[in-house]
Amino acid sequence: QVQLVESGGGLVQAGGSLRLSCVASGRTFSSTTMGWFRQAPGKEREFVAGMSWNGPTTYDTGSADAVKGRFTISRDNAKNTIYLQMNTLKSEDTAVYYCAATQGIVGTTSRHLRIAYDCWGQGTQVTVSS
Repeated sequence: QVQLVESGGGLVQAGGSLRLSCVASGRTFSSTTMGWFRQAPGKEREFVAGMSWNGPTTYDTGSADAVKGRFTISRDNAKNTIYLQMNTLKSEDTAVYYCAATQGIVGTTSRHLRIAYDCWGQGTQVTVSS
């Protein structure tokens, strides 16, 4: 069983930046897909960005259109951690951000689907003030 713990959320002004972290512990695998999702009040949880890797090889990352050019997903293999660097934040980015993971490589056509992931963190709140 994999445990995921997110951190780095907080309150930031519009135009500012935050970096979220997600640490994976427990039974981790060399071949993994991890992603970031977010859920705003009254809305469904939506995909933000995702990536897959097999050992040291990272496959193409992907992000939602709403955050392209502003958010970047990355990883530190040695720390079992993925990051979400969020720049030029907007009020509509306000949400609880969740880290998700699953064993194996999930293709880009499915990586945005919640059902593709079987492990979730508890979430971290990001609030962007305008």
